[in-house]
Amino acid sequence: MNQITVVGIGAGSLEQLSIGVYRLLKNNPHLYLRTKEHPVVEQLVAEGITFTSFDDIYEKYDQFNDVYEEIVNELLDKATELSIVYAVPGHPLVAEKTVQLLMDRAPSRGITLEFAGGQSFFDATFQAVRIDPIEGFQFLDGTNFTADDLNVSQHIFIGQVYDQFVASEVKITLMEMLPDTYEVFIITNAGLNNETVTCIPLHLLDHGWTVNNLTTIYVPPVKDEEILYKNFSYLKKVIATLRSPEGCPWDRKQTHTSLKKYLIEETYEVLEAIDQGDDEHLVEELGDVLLQIMLHAQIGDEEGYFNIQDIIETLNAKMIRRHPHVFGEIIANNAEEVTENWKKIKELEKGKDATQVSIMSKVGKGLPALLQAYEIQKQAAAVGFDWDSYEPALEKVKEEWQEFLNELQNEKDGKTNTVMEFGDVLFALVNVARLLSIHPEEALVQANQKFLKRFAHVEEKARKNGRSLSEHSLEELDSFWIEAKELGL
Repeated sequence: MNQITVVGIGAGSLEQLSIGVYRLLKNNPHLYLRTKEHPVVEQLVAEGITFTSFDDIYEKYDQFNDVYEEIVNELLDKATELSIVYAVPGHPLVAEKTVQLLMDRAPSRGITLEFAGGQSFFDATFQAVRIDPIEGFQFLDGTNFTADDLNVSQHIFIGQVYDQFVASEVKITLMEMLPDTYEVFIITNAGLNNETVTCIPLHLLDHGWTVNNLTTIYVPPVKDEEILYKNFSYLKKVIATLRSPEGCPWDRKQTHTSLKKYLIEETYEVLEAIDQGDDEHLVEELGDVLLQIMLHAQIGDEEGYFNIQDIIETLNAKMIRRHPHVFGEIIANNAEEVTENWKKIKELEKGKDATQVSIMSKVGKGLPALLQAYEIQKQAAAVGFDWDSYEPALEKVKEEWQEFLNELQNEKDGKTNTVMEFGDVLFALVNVARLLSIHPEEALVQANQKFLKRFAHVEEKARKNGRSLSEHSLEELDSFWIEAKELGL
């Protein structure tokens, strides 16, 4: 059985190689190097060691994945004929994609892999910035990471920053979590005689500095708590502190039940911010809704029933389960097919025979009345109990309105069904709105906001007159209202 011996040639100098690795490199006639662009290689050439490198493959492709694929295929083809040695920078199991691919594919080709050490650049890098890795660190690929991958409370090392373009992408990603003046370090040639460590503000990371394949970016742990405000884990800590014995008396006394009204209030304030088109206000109000969720999660954690991780896990599982057209093999060509699949999956999740359960059980019992009416009608329409168009629904509004007027007349005779009849009018109006694809809640919110804007104009006009609202006649107030309408308020 043929074999590939994967050798690490260390972080920078020939002196870093063990005697065993040096002999293996010097005595093997079938030596392959991923790249000759490494300080050790020049010294190996001086020692009379011959090799084949794959540098020419880098010139053929725009994507590194294509480069690595061809290198691995060539190595496997060679290893089917004879045993070879494959040398890579640093340690073969640290940040070496070709080695990962070899480990995946060699067994199916009947080829064994052996590893022969090699000093990782980690040692030299840690020494360059004088840190103890036991404090916790991240090592990230500069060509493939996102802000979500960052734990700014730990030491962060970013490799593969081999040119200005990658440095620019790294800078942009880091600035999602860190201020542009945050100090970072450019480490080049770690462990070599010409090692350099340069401290610069983050916004200069891609300006005025030379980077190469031996460059690593070091981001020190964040100590300023205000910078951590963007971190979800920091938010958890803040909420836990508020609920702690040393925290806020108001937050400590809250329960799931007492918080119900605040969740409703904050949700409506989000809707208001959306209607106003005010992004800054929307960010604040969404934060207030998130606060309610975090408080419920903290209460659940304290009582030992659930925590925020359980909420997130349940949500992720539900989204993946209910979107098989995205995460599975199901095909959905339009929104209607998505909705139909969603309904079927929900029924399967309930594990009940749909014929034994009222369709109205899906309507939230705690919804505000207007929203509840809308959902009731939607459920009825889903099984065909509905008008084909808004016209007959509009006739029903007229019918209910007349019954309400009749009831007002009857009220003079001591009958008191006016509330019921007025409710019927509202319910009928919701039906018309639904059939016209108008959400009644949104329509009413807009009407409320319009009234508030116009009434604010009336109040302003009254103030300018030097009199209170009650000191103006209805005719005067009405003229102010008409003026507000004419102004487009």
